[in-house]
Amino acid sequence: MSSMRIGIVCPYGWDTPGGVQIHIKELAEWLIAKGHFVSVLAPVTNEQSGLEPWVVSAGRPISIPYNGAIAKVIFGPIASSRVKQWIASENFDLLHLHEPAIPSLSLLAGWAGDGPMVATFHVAANSQKIANAIGTMLDPLIERITAKIAVSEIARNTLKDRFNTEAVVIPNGIDTRKFEGIGARSEWALPNTIGFIGRFDESRKGLSVLLAAIPEIVSHVPNLRVLIAGPGDPHNFRDEISPTLLERVTFLGRLSETEKAQFFKSISIYIAPNTGGESFGIILAEAMACHTPIIASDLSAFANLLDQGKSGELFESGSSSVLASKVVKLLASQRERENIAEAGYKKSRIFDWNVVGEQVLSIYEMAIVGNSGVKLASENRFWNRLRSND
Repeated sequence: MSSMRIGIVCPYGWDTPGGVQIHIKELAEWLIAKGHFVSVLAPVTNEQSGLEPWVVSAGRPISIPYNGAIAKVIFGPIASSRVKQWIASENFDLLHLHEPAIPSLSLLAGWAGDGPMVATFHVAANSQKIANAIGTMLDPLIERITAKIAVSEIARNTLKDRFNTEAVVIPNGIDTRKFEGIGARSEWALPNTIGFIGRFDESRKGLSVLLAAIPEIVSHVPNLRVLIAGPGDPHNFRDEISPTLLERVTFLGRLSETEKAQFFKSISIYIAPNTGGESFGIILAEAMACHTPIIASDLSAFANLLDQGKSGELFESGSSSVLASKVVKLLASQRERENIAEAGYKKSRIFDWNVVGEQVLSIYEMAIVGNSGVKLASENRFWNRLRSND
């Protein structure tokens, strides 16, 4: 297909760390490298922070609880006006909406757009509070979307259960090139080092599960070291760690992309102790691309990603004792770690953007060819129905 003008809508704060934002950023970069024009509309907290030239700010977001986390979103008549101005000024061939079922920019763009629209659904759990607030307005919006993508089977099932509609499963992409040519970091690459990355002050990321497993692991592996990376306040967790073990745990804060690659290549095992709210697991795919063996909780999304334990060890979600036994066993066998790492690395190839991006482009082509351009409801009716639910 010839060069397209593509508008991508990000529902969450662009300058807030998150898997959806990373996915959109790397998709945009891949599309631009392929010669397409791309503009991304997103909420932005700090417009002076150096946005990419293809990112357009829709204004400052507000924080709402969503799917076990705090989402930074933007909604309302002013945001709607900015969405319409952006669409009108760019003459897009296609709009790509991410998470249009939550009250943010993608929902607004879905009502404002007239042409072909593709939507990607990332979430694997419903928020009844938000669903009740939006009411039945989502049903006709979902119907007018030309083509739908789910990032995993569990996300697809969530979409089907909630809206009785189908989607094509295309996983999140990863830029495998950014891990090439980067080695371990000497101060991190010590024997028997395990690692965790995530917004660790969100309980569903499971850091407390990992911390509770440390005493049992140390009883078998005296020189254990634990590296914890990501945003959050480490002081909130220091009380969960015995003073005698505290020196084994290092909080690294946020990592750059280069540091993240060094992190994965320095540790003996990556631990994903998440307890819920996951639909894919982009961080696992990145660890796999770095030849890093993984132990993850047996959430459906993680089990699917890890081929039911063939590409990474699984443990009973929430069980610190089972996690400890898995870590001890895997640290004791370098051969088993190498086997898991190699299986994970081979699996990670299917998530490379050169594979995933082409799949997304095929959906774009289908949407453009098959779009009818029929508007199912007027903007005035949309806002009237929204107010009636207040």
